[in-house]
Amino acid sequence: MSRIDVRKTYKLYIGGQFPRSESGRSYVVNDAKGRLLANAAQASRKDARDAVVAARAAFGGWSGKTAYNRAQVVYRVAEVLEGRREQFEAEIRASEGVTPAKARAAVDAAIDRLVWYAGWADKITQVVGNANPVAGPFFNLSTPEPSGVIAVVAPRGPLLGLVSVVAPLIITGNTVVVIASEDHPLPAITLGEVMATSDLPGGVVNVLTGSQAEIAPWLASHMDVNGIDLTGIEDAELAAELEVAAADNLKRVRRPAPDTDWLAEPGLDRMTQFLETKTVWHPIGV
Repeated sequence: MSRIDVRKTYKLYIGGQFPRSESGRSYVVNDAKGRLLANAAQASRKDARDAVVAARAAFGGWSGKTAYNRAQVVYRVAEVLEGRREQFEAEIRASEGVTPAKARAAVDAAIDRLVWYAGWADKITQVVGNANPVAGPFFNLSTPEPSGVIAVVAPRGPLLGLVSVVAPLIITGNTVVVIASEDHPLPAITLGEVMATSDLPGGVVNVLTGSQAEIAPWLASHMDVNGIDLTGIEDAELAAELEVAAADNLKRVRRPAPDTDWLAEPGLDRMTQFLETKTVWHPIGV
């Protein structure tokens, strides 16, 4: 007896839940040969606002965790991703039309990237923090702290690129609202499923799918977003408009870099870009 396939419904990932867009809209996602692959939710302004609310609500608890605990959670994301590698490889092959070997290499690199950033969670403070010499009987200590809620326009690399922009933000204590690759959104939502089962608190990472040109301006102008990473923006005119909108509340802005080689070794800049340095004075001997 033949059976009907249970088609997967790709939704948004907001606050640890998987809602459909409040607008009821969806858009067609095609495979590498232009054939229907799936329907993905098309996020609206309201969805973006809901994601920011969820990210802000999660910020206090997430930034308040010890760096070691954040490392444990991100490492757990890598563990669960390792267990679901076949699903990710299949989605990457279908959406990008790459060979099984290249899909496997992309998943391997994404897992390794998560582990690499997890290892930095309790070390970045030692590298970019400092005990400053001062002329007086005081301790003068500078320590990095997360900026807050960061909006991210993800690059085309649907898994490795996404991991490479999100992981450094969350291990340093920020919370994230990410607009997934418009053409290849499916691995991003599947990654949300991994995060939902990896001890990552709801709201730390929120994933929106749909039009970058529609959603990004609302995030750039949102007064409760503290920074925006425009890495995935390929339209120079749109990028300039987003920078202008971000200036209204002095957001930190990372400019577009659509041609980044995600297989290259990462540096520390993606961790430090959205950190703020707090300096504290304390009398010696008190």
